[in-house]
Amino acid sequence: MGIKAVMTNPNHQSGTERITETVKHCGWGDSDIIVNLQGDEPLIDFRQLDQLILVFEKESIQIATLATKKITSEELENPNRIKIVVDKNNSALYFSRSAIPNQVNYKGDGLISYPFLRHIGLYAYRRETLLYIANLPVSLLETIESLEQLRWLYNGFSIYVSETTIETPNIDTIEDVENVLRSL
Repeated sequence: MGIKAVMTNPNHQSGTERITETVKHCGWGDSDIIVNLQGDEPLIDFRQLDQLILVFEKESIQIATLATKKITSEELENPNRIKIVVDKNNSALYFSRSAIPNQVNYKGDGLISYPFLRHIGLYAYRRETLLYIANLPVSLLETIESLEQLRWLYNGFSIYVSETTIETPNIDTIEDVENVLRSL
């Protein structure tokens, strides 16, 4: 297919470290936007890529990702499905494996009332931002949640979250693999 594959250092601790090595190895020094399509999202739709890249028309956006409101109560409780809370400008406030915001004191049905967001494992960065964040030290929040994007938030980087209506399955478990294979 003419696709170049790069074997990265097995000691990398994150996808950001792997993609940064690839950017340097492939000589993509003149690329302005770098897209990180994670392996647990094998069926990403090209329209999702287009949507993500288009947000960079706004110069202030340095990092962006996608999320969907299509989330079930089971996914909300599933630690393999990452949830996001955003501010009024669609900048991420927090990513979590837990249901956020917590509904323990809410009297209604939060899934109906609140626009819960499920993360889609796709990121795009301005090249300079990617090269910088790859060298940031691991934060305690990142370690606790096992989510590297918390390192970026902790260090003051904004992550723009673009909402997509295109649903694509992600793979985190053997059951997810079986479901994706059945859908093909």
